[in-house]
Amino acid sequence: MLKPLFTIIFCSILVLSCQKNDDNDNNNNFIPNIAFDTLNSINTTLPQYNDLQFPSNHLVLNGFGYNGIVIYSAGNNQYVAFEITDPNHAPSNCSSLNIEGISATCNCDDGNSYNIVNGAPFDGTTGQYSLKPYFVEVNGSVIRVYNN
Repeated sequence: MLKPLFTIIFCSILVLSCQKNDDNDNNNNFIPNIAFDTLNSINTTLPQYNDLQFPSNHLVLNGFGYNGIVIYSAGNNQYVAFEITDPNHAPSNCSSLNIEGISATCNCDDGNSYNIVNGAPFDGTTGQYSLKPYFVEVNGSVIRVYNN
């Protein structure tokens, strides 16, 4: 009799601990949720995208997302992509990020700076948000970046 009771209690705790809590979601009201798809336009065999074949390289693409996107090559056909708008500002002339190395820095007075490898803010950045990530799929030499 004790074993079934223990099983029920254990399963209940497991189910309750796995419930999603939306209170901590990263719902950023500063950056509009723009749907886009680079569908078949980023082919790493083409000269303008060739650097993405090599780890630690990145590429900025304008015309996608809000102010553009940055794609970072982590190696082994693994890529990440982020919006290049400061997530801790209302969009303005200075909130577009400049990419240098693995840093994405805004031109506003606070000089917020983020890591394009993982989207995390660097020390000294004000605000609660990380870079807005986008979905990435790889099919051979073609990289697809999109947002639903």
